[in-house]
This record gives sequence, C-alpha cells and structure tokens, in this order.
Amino acid sequence: MRTDLELRLLALYPEQMNIYADRGNIIFLQRRCEWRGIGFSYAAAGPGEGFDPGEHDLVYIGGGQDRDQVLVAEDMLRSKGAAIDSAIEDGAALLAVCGGYQLLGHSYQLGERSIQGLGVADLETVRGEGERLIGNIAIEADLRPGPDDAEALVLSGFENHGGRTHLGAGATPLGRVVHGHGNNGRDGLEGVRRLNMIGTYMHGPLLPKNAPLADLLIARALERRSGSEVALEPLEDDLERLSHQAALRAAGGG
Repeated sequence: MRTDLELRLLALYPEQMNIYADRGNIIFLQRRCEWRGIGFSYAAAGPGEGFDPGEHDLVYIGGGQDRDQVLVAEDMLRSKGAAIDSAIEDGAALLAVCGGYQLLGHSYQLGERSIQGLGVADLETVRGEGERLIGNIAIEADLRPGPDDAEALVLSGFENHGGRTHLGAGATPLGRVVHGHGNNGRDGLEGVRRLNMIGTYMHGPLLPKNAPLADLLIARALERRSGSEVALEPLEDDLERLSHQAALRAAGGG
C-alpha cells in the first residue's frame, strides 16, 4: 500500500457542468484511492478562476446544458485555456464528458452561432437537426500508450447528445462503437484521446461502470507526479464487474 502517493484532482465548473452524474465519477475516483491508502485532494475552478497546471494531475470537465456551455466556453478559453493546454502537454490526465468533451475541440456550431473551443483536440461539433443520439452504448476502446502495449478495454455507458462530433485527421478516437451511436451516429467512432486526455459522450456516470478506466486515469495521474510507473493494488471489484456487465447488457452487448 503506497501511502506516499496523492491524487490531485481539479474539477472545472462543477456547478455549471454537472448534469450527468458527474459528481459520481469524482466520488468513485476518491473511493478507489482511499481503498488503496492513496491520498486524494479535490479542488475546483469556476467562472473567472485560473489554476496552476502543475498543481493538479487529473482534470475533470463534466456536461452541461447548451446555455451553460456557451458561458463556460467563453470563460474557460479566457481564464483557463493556456493552463489546460499546458497540463495536457505535461502529462496530466484529463477526462471530459459530453459537453466538456465538445469544448475540447475547435468549435461547436449551434445554429447560427459558433462557440470557440479550447482546440486541444482536433475535432468539430455541430448541433444536429435530427433526433438526439440517446441510449446505452458500448465501445471497444484502445487505450494503449504505445503500439507494443496491450491495454484495450470494452467500455459501456449512456449517451444523450444533440451534437454531432467529427474528428479531424489529427485526432485518435477513444474507441469504436459496438452498440449505440457514438460521436455522430455515422462513422462508428466514439470519443477522442490524446496523450493522457480522454473525451467521451459516455456518462451515467461513466467510471463506476468501468472501474479499469478509473484505475487507468488514477495511475497516469500518479505517474505524472511521481515520475515513475505506478502499479495499483488490485481491489475486490465484484460489484464493479456486475455493474459493468449490467451496462453491457443494457447496450445489447452481453
């Protein structure tokens, strides 16, 4: 049990971007650290508040309604954009869900209005004119840090988005859709990943249904702080496995 480690998490706009059980993801990360004797510190940055990118090793951005997302996008670009980019480039882990995922890209087109995003991922989002993409989803996610590593996961969750996200040539998807809609309901791709950054439409919340993904984020965040590889102590995950299996069945994948 590593008592010398501490996960330093920063939640961005937890009051404005918190409509998809986002707090549940943070609590799950905290519990998995506590069960291993790993320290956990939580900080939040809201409107107008900047942050030191070196102080936090895992950044979390949740989902919000279009009105809140417009306000958050403008403020985040102005007060936090440079720090987010610096943290990602320096190896910090980042998880962005739904609305937060959309804001990672270059822009989000809402009718006649174009919202400028952070530009830390090569993607564009357009609000679709058709029905919302809603339902349980399962994907095969390739989270290998290198071509010789075998670290692939089947992830499951729930999606509910009107935006259609299209990845650019320089973007790598989080995974391929097995059941559900994914980024846009057409190309079979879901989410985006770059370095230790992950963006996804899957919520419900995501991490309690996918404990290995939570552990992957924890390990990569701890490795940034410690400067060396971190092997997490295994946990008795019977309930977590049942939760994952139930989510897969709901998506038609098991």
